[in-house]
Amino acid sequence: MHDIRAIRENPSAFEAALARRGLTGISTEILTLDSARRAKILASETATAAQNAASKEAGAAKARGDDAEFNRLRGLVAEKKSETAAMTLEADQLDRQLRDLLLTIPNLPLDEVPDGPDESGNVEIRRWGSPRNFDFIPREHFEIAGVKPGMDFETAAKLSGARFVVLKGAVIRVHRALAQFMLDTHIEEHGLLETWTPVLVKEDAMYGTNQLPKFAEDSYQTTNGWWLIPTSEVTLTNTVAGDLLDESALPIRMTAHTQCFRSEAGSAGKDTSGMLRQHQFEKVEMVTICTPDAALAEHERMTNCAQAILEKLEIPYRTIVLCTGDMGFGSQKTHDLEAWLPGQNKYREISSVSTCGQFQGRRMNARFKVPGGKPEFVATLNGSGLAVGRCLIAVLENGQQADGSVELPAVLHHYLGGKTKIAASGVLE
Repeated sequence: MHDIRAIRENPSAFEAALARRGLTGISTEILTLDSARRAKILASETATAAQNAASKEAGAAKARGDDAEFNRLRGLVAEKKSETAAMTLEADQLDRQLRDLLLTIPNLPLDEVPDGPDESGNVEIRRWGSPRNFDFIPREHFEIAGVKPGMDFETAAKLSGARFVVLKGAVIRVHRALAQFMLDTHIEEHGLLETWTPVLVKEDAMYGTNQLPKFAEDSYQTTNGWWLIPTSEVTLTNTVAGDLLDESALPIRMTAHTQCFRSEAGSAGKDTSGMLRQHQFEKVEMVTICTPDAALAEHERMTNCAQAILEKLEIPYRTIVLCTGDMGFGSQKTHDLEAWLPGQNKYREISSVSTCGQFQGRRMNARFKVPGGKPEFVATLNGSGLAVGRCLIAVLENGQQADGSVELPAVLHHYLGGKTKIAASGVLE
């Protein structure tokens, strides 16, 4: 969420930053509401002062036996009390309107973020590895002979409908090995704190990490008001909601492996084949809570953590900076990692790493103590480290062989009891 004082002090800068995201005229609406709210607050305070003065004078009139003056002043006190209540109610209503409006406005991009209307404006900043030269036409993950026995979409459709999958046998063992490998790497090599969190959260948590109100249709809500998390960014980040932290406790760097749930409301008809875009999936998430001045360095650090996973798995990838027209609602700057999928003959997103500045900290009222100064809102960052299902796809497609078997990355072998491949028959060997 945005600081109304900053908007009030420099509306042109706020408007210019939002214009880079294709939004215009918002500062005028904000300042109109803010001005009306402040006027009602002032009127309420003025009425309260008049009420207090009249009450004091009424007491003096009563003491000197001036009943007529006492009755007049008592009526004035009642009148001012009614005015105060009305003005306070109107101020509260305007305050809620202003807050509701601010909650729908995206974060401001950093100056270094490239301008662009959509993904066509994204800029590649790194490429690692070379796509393998196949002596056969590579298949998509769900078409590989050794994968088919362990990737069942028909049974999943019977159970739950479209965009679900049942994994079994060798395929689910590789999926589980990937998640464990990611966690171990982030914990032992990258210094992240493993955390286990609920997948059902209160509405406040979804507001805190800007899933609400803007993206309500993209998530699932239970009949009793809980929301299923679309990512453990929601839970990990909100662990500090409402807290006043010691600066010495920062940065807090966490990782979690959880189930995630997304309705994919905005992607109807997109990536319907295979398990690239599912309603239920698993992700190893990374979250950092830090001071604002450390956020950009943490962004580079977190990006490197995600890249390291792909490099250990020997998956070719590229890293891009998202432009203003393609970046997420809560982000100031985002790096996307795209893994090479030979079955599609293209790079596809496998991780998104974002710095949000104090945008989420203000929404959550999460602050840290500043020696000799007022508390400040924390900065937050989040990133996939990685999406497990998409990583499975990359491993299967890049490791596929002409006979339908799949050679598996060396770093996974000890997680699989020494097995090194999925045979064309679908068993681990």
